[in-house]
Amino acid sequence: MLHTIALVSLLVYVLLLMLVARIGQGASSNDTFFRAGRKSPWWLVAFGMIGASVSGVSVVSVTGWVGQTGMTYLQMCAGFFAGYLFIAFVLLPLYYRLRLTSIYTYLSQRFGERSHKTGASFFLLSKLTGASARLYLSCVVLHELTAAPFHLPFFVTVTLVLVAVYLYTQRGGIHTLVHTDALQTLCLLGATIAIIAAVANRMSLSLDGIVQTIAQSDMGRIFCWDAGSSQFFLRQFVNGMFITIVMTGLDQDMMQKNLTCPRLRDAQKDMCTYGACFLPVNLLFLTLGVLLYTFAASEGMTLPAESDRVLPYLINSGAFGVAVVFPFTLGIASAALSSADSAMTSLTTSMCIDIIGVERKHFDSARAERIRRRVHILTACAFGICIALFYLAGSGTVIDTIYRMAGYTYGPLLGLFAFGMISKRRVHDRFVPFVAIAAPIVCAVLDYGAPLWWNYHFSYELLLINGVLTALGLWLISSHTKENSQDFKETLTV
Repeated sequence: MLHTIALVSLLVYVLLLMLVARIGQGASSNDTFFRAGRKSPWWLVAFGMIGASVSGVSVVSVTGWVGQTGMTYLQMCAGFFAGYLFIAFVLLPLYYRLRLTSIYTYLSQRFGERSHKTGASFFLLSKLTGASARLYLSCVVLHELTAAPFHLPFFVTVTLVLVAVYLYTQRGGIHTLVHTDALQTLCLLGATIAIIAAVANRMSLSLDGIVQTIAQSDMGRIFCWDAGSSQFFLRQFVNGMFITIVMTGLDQDMMQKNLTCPRLRDAQKDMCTYGACFLPVNLLFLTLGVLLYTFAASEGMTLPAESDRVLPYLINSGAFGVAVVFPFTLGIASAALSSADSAMTSLTTSMCIDIIGVERKHFDSARAERIRRRVHILTACAFGICIALFYLAGSGTVIDTIYRMAGYTYGPLLGLFAFGMISKRRVHDRFVPFVAIAAPIVCAVLDYGAPLWWNYHFSYELLLINGVLTALGLWLISSHTKENSQDFKETLTV
């Protein structure tokens, strides 16, 4: 009964998503796919971005993380908001002045073509691995709920999800996503609230009772003032700020949606609104986590060792009845598809514009559209390969894995953009790829050796160190010229 409800819920949601995609897909053209005609309402973009960035990782991984770190994740969320303000008032004005479709075109104007392709390549690697990790977790949960009881292999679930995403994004691209992301956010948040209500009802808790449960729990701790802890407030706040700057502000996926707004002021309102929502949304997930662990303890239940499996385990056990299966399936399905659709679209955009150069080389519209369609198919296949690798790799908390990977893959992007915006020096473009590759390698050595040499364990601050090393390397291969200073000023005032 439970698995039948889950399967029906999934099918109903996919059909609803296809309908919304059909209504909002617009004309089939590269301008629609890449830029949505720059006519997206800012409030719709802001609401949709919540679901795209929160994803199934927050529903499952953040919820389960409470057992290890309490509610200290909110410290990082506070840093996220500071990062969103930086994006709104520093990065977005630059992107709008240059009228960018791909934000990595800035690197071409500032440094040169090799820097442009280096930045885009690191984005492709970062987004493909990060989005695949998110989608992998969601697919595992969906598979256990819907397909595994019918003895279907995991790759069938993954294939069906990727085919569904491809079908509703291949025509309208970013124009479609502005509408489907809003639906996914609505379903994700509604499902989370419904699950919290079901758990609270099972525990006979009112709203005041929920607050009291969190306040009395050891897991209700938000702030950590132990400077030696990886959860130390300042460490978490700064890490959160820079993670947001690189994983949103230097990420084509998130910026592409903002750049579909008609004016800079609209994009800034969108970013500030979205950033302000991030803290209360994550508070919902953490609240759910505290309730789940408290309920399990009161019932004497033994929970899985992997925190990512705590919520799915309790749902599958029937502890909260079959009524909670529908909102849970709906939430995970919306999370799974929102993790993949915008990533797939932005990867296709970056590959076409930054690597292949369909606009720079002035291909005719028919040829450019054929290339874009082929790249979109290959992107879907690349997702499938990455998910297979995650499946073979096995355990680990996915949200922690994503942030740690970001330290290596987004670090060079942070260094490139920071050096380009702060410095006026001319970089020797042909050496940039070597610097961008060397910095993560040095970080890997430091990450491995620090516990042995200094009894220190790096956390997400590797991202900042990676960016600093990249910027230092760029300084070493650069020179200061008057001509470059003038070129730089002209670029920023376009």
